[in-house]
Amino acid sequence: MDLKTIWDSFLAKIEDQVAPASYDVWFSETSLHSIEGNIAYIVVPMDIHKTHLEENYSDIMQEIFTEITGSNFQFKFLLEDEVIEKSKKEVENEEKTNTLFETNLNPQYTFENFIVGESNKFARATSLAVAEKPGFMYNPLFIYGNSGLGKTHLMHAIGNYIIKNSNKRVLYVTSEKFVSDFIGINKKNNDGNNFDNVEIFKRKYRDIDVLMIDDIQYLGNANQTQQEFFNTFNDLYGNNKQIIISSDRSPDDLKLLEDRLRTRFNWGLTIDILPPDFKLRMDIIDKKVESHGLDIDFPQDVKEFIASNCTSDIRKLEGAITRVVAYATMMSGSNITLALAVEALKDYFTKSIISKNKIDQVQQLVANHYNISVEDLKGKKRITNIKTPRQVAMYICRVILGESLPKIGNEFGGKDHTTVMHSVDKIKNELKTNEVLEAEIQKIVNQIK
Repeated sequence: MDLKTIWDSFLAKIEDQVAPASYDVWFSETSLHSIEGNIAYIVVPMDIHKTHLEENYSDIMQEIFTEITGSNFQFKFLLEDEVIEKSKKEVENEEKTNTLFETNLNPQYTFENFIVGESNKFARATSLAVAEKPGFMYNPLFIYGNSGLGKTHLMHAIGNYIIKNSNKRVLYVTSEKFVSDFIGINKKNNDGNNFDNVEIFKRKYRDIDVLMIDDIQYLGNANQTQQEFFNTFNDLYGNNKQIIISSDRSPDDLKLLEDRLRTRFNWGLTIDILPPDFKLRMDIIDKKVESHGLDIDFPQDVKEFIASNCTSDIRKLEGAITRVVAYATMMSGSNITLALAVEALKDYFTKSIISKNKIDQVQQLVANHYNISVEDLKGKKRITNIKTPRQVAMYICRVILGESLPKIGNEFGGKDHTTVMHSVDKIKNELKTNEVLEAEIQKIVNQIK
């Protein structure tokens, strides 16, 4: 029943229980304003009504109201002015609460624009599962990996999905912000205490449904803050609230954090995001070029050059694209070519050119030397002008780099290890009599070194 129906029923029963004159004076101009918890707020016309109803009609009012609603309520009487003031405070509190629980989410980070490859598809699937059932699937969720691989994107995507599909409260903060807010607790107000600050902190971090802490490793040197985070974690976890944490290393490697925290991080699911493989890097570059809305052509060999040299940081890929476009613009709108890209990025790739996985680099160098594409090397075409370069690339990866046969096969489009072995043996035999081929391979090897 709505409030009006409840009160109409109440007044009808009261009218049968009291004298007509008493009803007209004390009840006819009353109304039910709201029910909050176990309190029913009744609007009365004058102050005298408050005192008279409380002292003379409290028992019968409660008896009838309980009969109608099926629950016990206490009555609180309000004048019209007090109702207006109460409503005003409720609005202010709601606005204050909304400000307090600002999500800090970036709406641009979603699952839809998270580019998926072999290195991150499990992380993406797991994050979506958490977003669909927060507090029930994998709690806490701990995501780790090197900088620039998409951890923060996934966290925001989870939060944005939850906000869009539920009324749950989500809060995303960095560990630095958590530390800053915790330090703010100790600031005293004009009364010489910090009770208000403590209450605000607890409401912000505990009166929520999903808490996301980014870069938890920076909590390592803040011992008191670790204690507070431990308490916050326990409170949220005990109430089935979802906790999501990111770091640049696994929980076991966070040596500066207390053991009890690291233990709790392992209660749920820990997932790592690996550096993107060549195909994923190419997909990311295509998406970034498309999102830039570039009017000028961005050639395939330039994309492959960037993908081959920028192997471990997605943000660096986008920076390389921006740099090449800016360089072309400054050169009086020159067309983007491989030569221009090499010149534009010669300093940008100084550190990243020596990759932990040099297979990508070998592929690019061999492709450039033989004037074919990296995709040709990874493909299935068996024509001589592609098959021989492919065998040369596999030979260098195996003999010079010492990579395993399965790894080489995987990086060359999923070839079987026996295919790699055959290619390596083929080049070894060819080198016994072919000095030209030996010189070509040595030239490529020198570029790698």
